[in-house]
Amino acid sequence: MKKFVVAAAVTLAAGAAVAGGMSEPVMEAEVVTEMVEATTGGTSGGIIIPLLIVALIGLATS
Repeated sequence: MKKFVVAAAVTLAAGAAVAGGMSEPVMEAEVVTEMVEATTGGTSGGIIIPLLIVALIGLATS
């Protein structure tokens, strides 16, 4: 049984060692993303919703 386990381990290690051959490495194209900024109606547009959520949680717990 020990010989079988050792043989399996050696076979797996040898298979992984020669798996790729000597071919050229493949270089993938670089992914380029663009940042698109959304325009808001006012300067405090991003703070109103969190304040409303905090207020609703405060009303629900009291």
